[in-house]
Amino acid sequence: MIESELAIETPHGRMTTVCVHPEEEGPHPVVIYLMDAPSVRPALRDMASRLASAGYYVMLPYLYYRSEPFREFSASDEDMHRRKELMAGVTRATVVEDVRALLRHAERVEVASAARVGVVGFCMSGPFALAVANALPERVAAVASIHGAWFVTDKADSSHLGVSGVRAEVYCAWAADDVTAPPEDAAAMARAFEAASVKYRIEHYPGALHGFAPPGGARYDRTASERHWERVHALLRRNLPRL
Repeated sequence: MIESELAIETPHGRMTTVCVHPEEEGPHPVVIYLMDAPSVRPALRDMASRLASAGYYVMLPYLYYRSEPFREFSASDEDMHRRKELMAGVTRATVVEDVRALLRHAERVEVASAARVGVVGFCMSGPFALAVANALPERVAAVASIHGAWFVTDKADSSHLGVSGVRAEVYCAWAADDVTAPPEDAAAMARAFEAASVKYRIEHYPGALHGFAPPGGARYDRTASERHWERVHALLRRNLPRL
């Protein structure tokens, strides 16, 4: 695998982005890999590499770049408090803008195929992945939200109000007993998808808590995590063209 750490130019600065892709063959379909609240760290880098090994050009951007230079966060109280502050500065609109910048870069990369792409979002980025698909229906063919959070809000950009433009196939891995994504939110999203004729699947993961996917975390659940891998691989195989 080839892994590089790039500074992608955006209207708001330089966005550190980890890019991973196979050494051979290509061009490889682009998958945008959107971080969870703990940010870009070894666990997510390893997951990006695992996905790339199946034949994808994976881009893992640092979404807090508008507010703070790239760094890894610890589990200290200070860092956890800072992360909460930084999360407030990341919105559906800013992530859509960031993904546009990522795609502009990918279009210039010989080993990347960016005509039709996938987007995978974890935790806070589940709704962001949907927002990208809604804003870029001509580009996004597959979307996966893994233990996504805060889909349904009282704001105008709530996810259940913003899927009318989605043309991608959508998969949502729904964690159990998740205060950030209660069962009623899953029902609201299902109604929204059906009203917009979106091809979707919301799969509940009994016993798997929010944060079950990344290895090394306190809530890591190997069985649930491996299930998400199986679902994501199948989703991308169905929807991303191979040249």
